Amino acid sequence: MTRLLEKVLTEVYKLPAERQDTIAAVILEELEDKRLWDKAFAESQDKLAKLARKVQADIKADRIKEMGIDEL
Repeated sequence: MTRLLEKVLTEVYKLPAERQDTIAAVILEELEDKRLWDKAFAESQDKLAKLARKVQADIKADRIKEMGIDEL
């Protein structure tokens, strides 16, 4: 465990149980969000590679038009 995490936990232990549970819930939610993001990213790699190949083919076939922000 890092020193920073130890310091945080020391401070959290000083709080009432209800506040501790609130902080724990936030941390668990963040960890779950990260896990879901990592899973979604890992599962999207084939789709991203396919999209990149299509864009490369479109560029090569001159089907891409440069546009400024005002033209979108």
